[in-house]
Amino acid sequence: MNAKDIDKRFYPKYAAHRAEKSKMLQNIVNAFLVGGTICTLGQLFFEIYHRLDADVDTSRTLASITIVLVTALLTGFGIFDDIAKHAGAGTLVPISGFANSVVAPAIDNKAEGWITGLGTKIFIIAGPVILYGTFASVVCGVIYFITTLF
Repeated sequence: MNAKDIDKRFYPKYAAHRAEKSKMLQNIVNAFLVGGTICTLGQLFFEIYHRLDADVDTSRTLASITIVLVTALLTGFGIFDDIAKHAGAGTLVPISGFANSVVAPAIDNKAEGWITGLGTKIFIIAGPVILYGTFASVVCGVIYFITTLF
């Protein structure tokens, strides 16, 4: 028996023994609570803008812009990353997760300059989301168009 065969037999057991056990229930609860809090804040901003006599569409837009702004500021100050460590997927509520995925690479690469740092790396995480989200919407639009023809 050579070293490769020994590794194949024993490494999975060794890795399973050494790996940190997942706290799945706690992770789910944390994600739910933080994601719910972000959504609740969005609703709160909507209600505030609506009570300030903005119409429904304007209130929705302003609430979304406010969530993006707050997320960008929290990312800039390094607070959003601390929240994400505890909340996991709960911070991926689409608008806050998207704002974080644009701001974080911009901050990380600002030392490389405006063009080669910020300009080339700002959409390194958000770019695939934009690409495949747009592609998926086109595919769904084509399917919808074809199915409504008949």
